[in-house]
Amino acid sequence: MLTVQREVISDSHTLRAPLTSEEDPPPYGAQHRLHALWEGGNETLPPLWQEFKVLDDKTRYVDNTLYMGSWNRPLPGVRLDQHGDLVPGCEWHISPLGRSYFANHNNRTTSWKKPKLERPAGSLTPHRIIEGHSGCIWDLASLSADCHIMSTSIDGSIRQWTRDGEPIGKPWDSNGEAVGLMAVSPDQTMVVNGNADYRIRLWNIKEGSMVGNPWEGHIAVVRCLDWSPNGLEIVSGSEDGTVRRWNPDTGRQIVPTIETGHSWVFAVKYSPQNDKFVSGGMDKIIRVWSKDGEMLMEIKGHCESVKSLCWSNDNAHIFSGSGSPDCTIRKWRLIDGMELVVLRGHTSIVTSLCLCPNACHLVSASRDCSIRIWDLKTNQSVGNPLLHDDELCALAMSADGKYIATAGSDAKIYLWSFDVALGGDRAASVHGGSAEDEQLKASHICFPSHCTVSLLY
Repeated sequence: MLTVQREVISDSHTLRAPLTSEEDPPPYGAQHRLHALWEGGNETLPPLWQEFKVLDDKTRYVDNTLYMGSWNRPLPGVRLDQHGDLVPGCEWHISPLGRSYFANHNNRTTSWKKPKLERPAGSLTPHRIIEGHSGCIWDLASLSADCHIMSTSIDGSIRQWTRDGEPIGKPWDSNGEAVGLMAVSPDQTMVVNGNADYRIRLWNIKEGSMVGNPWEGHIAVVRCLDWSPNGLEIVSGSEDGTVRRWNPDTGRQIVPTIETGHSWVFAVKYSPQNDKFVSGGMDKIIRVWSKDGEMLMEIKGHCESVKSLCWSNDNAHIFSGSGSPDCTIRKWRLIDGMELVVLRGHTSIVTSLCLCPNACHLVSASRDCSIRIWDLKTNQSVGNPLLHDDELCALAMSADGKYIATAGSDAKIYLWSFDVALGGDRAASVHGGSAEDEQLKASHICFPSHCTVSLLY
């Protein structure tokens, strides 16, 4: 297997702050090599950047102000984005003083703000937009009993919302640490989440309070979590390349740490029958593990990192979503790892997958700012894509299959009608029709928490 490392080489935000502010970004046409003017110049990273050693000793650079990553070293004149990272015709650059900006070839302008897709005339708009977070929403979960939606955010909070978008109580504070992925217990009394400080926290949902001390073990960011269907254990995956399994009652590991070989682990999911689990990561491979931690199978076929995973209800198939420029969703037969279907349509990382309750459709979310619905009989995308104003991280679907909840970089939760998205009565939903809005308020929306998501960078 590959050596599993996630080494912080340089952490510029602990060393220095920007020298000064810049009122305007460099003009359009000035995207050529210049000497860096930040402290340390070309020999150091810009302010508030980090670099990491990852798979095969490749280096990943991350701008902690935008939470965007690049494989290219940030220097003036160096293009930082890859295919599918941005709106077509746009590029990501760094200014001489170390601030990220964007060049737009469509209108020959530059801006500090990341370009957004233009919403086509007549496209669907969400029935409701829930606002309250101040930073990217990494994950969504739900409580079927009372139909509340839960969300985690880089703003350091976990929040609960009614189905009408009203906040429930005060935000749960995670000591200022960015809150990433979460998993809800099968009885929906507890939720566990990963934090930017590499630790895992357990919360009592009813009381909104943390239970015990944070769980320690990972030595890098926790990228994924799942709660076993029988409620007896939790699995976590991390940028340290390991998968760890925990006793939720004690917060201790119950089996030895698994060195996965993924480098960064982006997704983990227990099977519906609770007899095995799968993991996916930066090495483009899906691995199937027994409950004892023995690797049963390696599934290969993706051309980029495996970012999201989802099981079929019958335990016989696995769906996976990949990074850019692959950007595909693939269906695999578990018994022999054979690739059965490749779904194409997204143009950037497929960050989240969710199987509809009737198992007839698969819903996907992507960094291309869209949600797509796939008919699993025809293996085609149906309806028009549902569009966000920014990159997507998470989605969930109501237990009755009527509504979809999505969230991402714009710090908002969107609620969509599934029937309308499939091409039903579109007129009432375009521009927020009041009749459909009242139907949404009255409906009993319960969101399961069986989706996987992937952090943006």
